[in-house]
Amino acid sequence: MQQVEAGKLDLDQDVNRYLDFEIPPRDGKPITLRHIMTHTAGFEESVRYLISRDPDALMPLAEYARIALPERVFAPGTTPAYSNYATALAACIVERVSGMSFDDYVADKIFAPLDMQSSTFRQPLPGRLRDQMSKGYMAIGQDPSPFEIVIPAPAGSLSASGADMGRFMIAHLQNGGPLLEPSTAAQMHNYRAPNIAPLNTMALGFYEQRLGNTRAIAHGGDTEAFHSYLWLFPEYDTGLYISMNSPGKAGAAQAIRAALGHRFAERYFPSTRDDQPVDPQIAAEHARMLAGSYTMSRGAFTNFLSLLQLLGPNEVVVDADGRIALPSLDNLSAGARDWVEIEPFVWRDTVTGERVAAQVEDGRVIRFSIDTISPFTVLYRTPTGADPAWLIPSLIAALAIVVLAALAWPVRAIVRRRFAADFALSGRSLLAYRLSRAFSWLVLLAVAGWAAMIIVFSSDIGAIGGPLDWLIQLLRTLTPLASVGLLVTSAWHLLGTIRDGRRWTMRLGAVLLVLAALILTWITFRFHLYGYGLVY
Repeated sequence: MQQVEAGKLDLDQDVNRYLDFEIPPRDGKPITLRHIMTHTAGFEESVRYLISRDPDALMPLAEYARIALPERVFAPGTTPAYSNYATALAACIVERVSGMSFDDYVADKIFAPLDMQSSTFRQPLPGRLRDQMSKGYMAIGQDPSPFEIVIPAPAGSLSASGADMGRFMIAHLQNGGPLLEPSTAAQMHNYRAPNIAPLNTMALGFYEQRLGNTRAIAHGGDTEAFHSYLWLFPEYDTGLYISMNSPGKAGAAQAIRAALGHRFAERYFPSTRDDQPVDPQIAAEHARMLAGSYTMSRGAFTNFLSLLQLLGPNEVVVDADGRIALPSLDNLSAGARDWVEIEPFVWRDTVTGERVAAQVEDGRVIRFSIDTISPFTVLYRTPTGADPAWLIPSLIAALAIVVLAALAWPVRAIVRRRFAADFALSGRSLLAYRLSRAFSWLVLLAVAGWAAMIIVFSSDIGAIGGPLDWLIQLLRTLTPLASVGLLVTSAWHLLGTIRDGRRWTMRLGAVLLVLAALILTWITFRFHLYGYGLVY
């Protein structure tokens, strides 16, 4: 915004105007800085170059912006989807128009005017700040985590003291203080990006959080070990900041900071609500319209990480009384949830005051969100072909069939050898049988590899970029080979059992294996478990 004031940047110009490489348009529309600052540029989530323990993983912002460019999955300005890449891209643009490195720019233009002497984006920490740095912990009883290197540094590498964050908040509460002209600060704080009404939405850089009837502008920040949040209440000249050095048990840090914001507002800015519940019969009908499986807009859609959509479904369920529940989103707040519809397709939690709202088109709910995340994430109804409600049980059944088929091969061989029995198949029928069993083992090997990768990724996101590239490339080659190979050879085996008039049990087993192969092949290609690109 300082560069906007200086006339060097225009929030509504194509960002390619400021870059030395091109970001192609999506649906004929270019990205603007306004899209970037409101997280509506349309980028999918990218973690390949995100967090590392190795300082050598750092690279200049200009290089990062080129090599880490994610796919555009939404037309700009249409869909909130938080993007660390977009934040780093904005910083890259500031570097280019200011002629200063990002670290130098922030130190000179933000930290120095505010006397923020214990703050830096530099990584690793400069020597004078190392002794002040808190240790981060992933779990009770574990050693402290190494210092986390955020590769897109402007998106999360800030190390700051609580006192310095107080100085930063005061500057914004003073209409920009020494950082911005009051009119620029007002534009930054008061802008409301289009979204699902009446939910919270993005300002410019900050986002809304309505606590009770009080509007706050806020922002959170998370690495693996550290979890921070700030709220500004401009109406009351008040700011609140919290930072925790552990995710806590079962992700308790999320619930703690959510509860802090709500309880703080309840105590110091009490308010009342005069909600009028919707007629129970209409509310029950609206709840049934909302029910189903949904996919978050912040996520991967064009690479293998889209598999996480299958492993972490977002369900809206309805009880016998027509009341909604959102089990997968309960960790966004502390305490029980009690959703009551207060106007058409808007529900309020009577405990926290948060709202859920849905967008309806042609009599069908197409997307919804919840106040806590609505500025930067909405949830779209999951397509039938990717719906975990049927895919997960189908996948479990398919894997069970493949395991049985794979194990039956050596077991039958041992039994035949033990009793000197001949095998019923011969020639091409025998070859088809053996190949289908060999590909069954390849499928299980691929599944084991993906499971191992997900386990490592869940415990250390830094492992996904670089250290595990070899495994990812291997799995993306092996998986389509194994699933398609199983489909072809199991179908060949099935045709042989029919042609040769084999007993019904053998034909049934062959049919089940073909069905299992179909499910696995569908998952392979629907969730992009193939390819060679290194941006994911």
